[in-house]
Amino acid sequence: MIAESAPPIASQMAGRRFATRLALFYGAVFGSVGTYLPFFPVWLKAVGIDPSWIGLITAVPSVTRFTVLPFITGLAERHRALRGAMIGTAFLTALGFSVVGLLETPILILIAFALTACAWTPLVPLTDGYALKGVARYGLDYGPMRLWGSAAFVVGALACGLLVEVIAARHLIWIIAGMAMLGALASLRLEPVSTPGPARTAVSSRSLLRERGFLTIMAASAMIQGSHAAYYTFASITWQSTGVGGLTIAGLWSLGVLAEIVVFAASPRFTWAPPLLVVLGGLCGLIRWVITAQQPDIAVLAAVQAMHGLTFGLTQVGIMGLLVRHVPGHFTATAQGYLTACTGIVMSSAAIVSGLIYARYGQGAYYAMAALALAGAAAMWFGRHRADAPYVARDQPQSAASGG
Repeated sequence: MIAESAPPIASQMAGRRFATRLALFYGAVFGSVGTYLPFFPVWLKAVGIDPSWIGLITAVPSVTRFTVLPFITGLAERHRALRGAMIGTAFLTALGFSVVGLLETPILILIAFALTACAWTPLVPLTDGYALKGVARYGLDYGPMRLWGSAAFVVGALACGLLVEVIAARHLIWIIAGMAMLGALASLRLEPVSTPGPARTAVSSRSLLRERGFLTIMAASAMIQGSHAAYYTFASITWQSTGVGGLTIAGLWSLGVLAEIVVFAASPRFTWAPPLLVVLGGLCGLIRWVITAQQPDIAVLAAVQAMHGLTFGLTQVGIMGLLVRHVPGHFTATAQGYLTACTGIVMSSAAIVSGLIYARYGQGAYYAMAALALAGAAAMWFGRHRADAPYVARDQPQSAASGG
């Protein structure tokens, strides 16, 4: 997955060093997410936080994704300080979770966690933007680096699940904070990366939001990834209500992530163009959600879960390939910020809509998700030529600076 007009390739040794250190950082970042998602609400309950406050507190990251996050990614790129921003936000995240762990009053936890989320939620788009600079600079493949994040997510969730059996729930926050600190320490080993060109760009990054090719990429990604909303929100509830045991539920979730890892690992061998990968991801989403709506038995459900590698993983690989081809090197992190914000808005909206449908029609909510995935595939198909062409602003030189 290399840009059509990539800068000269650096030495293989430098490329391997960049990829190895980035893979370790991806692992630390997503390992932290793997401990947070299942167990942060458990910790909140253990320290006596009321359920209404738990809902409010855990909603904070969703808000920062489409408010603070794009501002931070854009600011880091404008100042050519992407690597520095990753290091800074990683350490602030670790500090923030440590402060949160010392608190027990709901309003104080909410304030401290909101500040923590302002640093934490930009980490992944900053890292993806940094990764794309390395892809262009060293001729690397995105998937094999990103797969370590998925693998670490599974390991982090399982490890934290085992520790729950031996430590008090009120101490779980320190596992989350510890993983965040590992990410901070790993960030110090990240390699500086830049793409050659003039030191300044005359065009605002907001020009991306007026460019039809990028809008196509953003819309297709947001709709296909947003179609997972009902799955993320109601899958475990539905499975449990039909008598599926907790261990089986964990296995089904893990199967989806393992399929995602396989797709990331195999992605360097893909020969289809990135737009076709995205279209295929959306069409697989259509099939997956229609089958899920039928309340299949466990054997079919396992096969459907394996499709997560296609609906999420293949879409992600295709979108990253398009961004490398289409977005100027000095806008990669900013583009990731816009992409994440748009996906967050669509995902949140889809979760609300699927909740309303689920309350009345149960599994019928997945038909709406199937329609959303199909819409994403259609958007990419009809806009594939614009999305796959390099974009240069009218008043912008073809190459511009980008700092890591």
